[in-house]
Amino acid sequence: MNLASRLLIVAAGLSGALGVGLSAAAAHITGGNLTTAAQFLLFHAPGLLALSALIAAGAVHPTLAQIAGYALILGLALFCGDLSRRAFAGAALFPRAAPMGGILLMLGWVLVAVSALLRLRV
Repeated sequence: MNLASRLLIVAAGLSGALGVGLSAAAAHITGGNLTTAAQFLLFHAPGLLALSALIAAGAVHPTLAQIAGYALILGLALFCGDLSRRAFAGAALFPRAAPMGGILLMLGWVLVAVSALLRLRV
């Protein structure tokens, strides 16, 4: 297994762990931002694991799929980081961080799809 696949697995594990932690915090702290951040982390953790498995199985274009994974990770960091900071500190991570993260998440998933299509041609 290459380093990029291992990094995706590490990110999936961290995403899952943070999602569980934020879900617990959201149960004790009012605010929809924290719940949304937790859900996004929990939803993307298995997606990152699956992407790593698809790369290892040769089912997707490996380079493009790795880029997709990194886009998902950065998108999660920006989107969930901004929502979490708003919940805990009452201030944004930086202006437009959450929308930028959301766009990166969408781009990441589109790249996953394209990586599967390109793999058919290789």
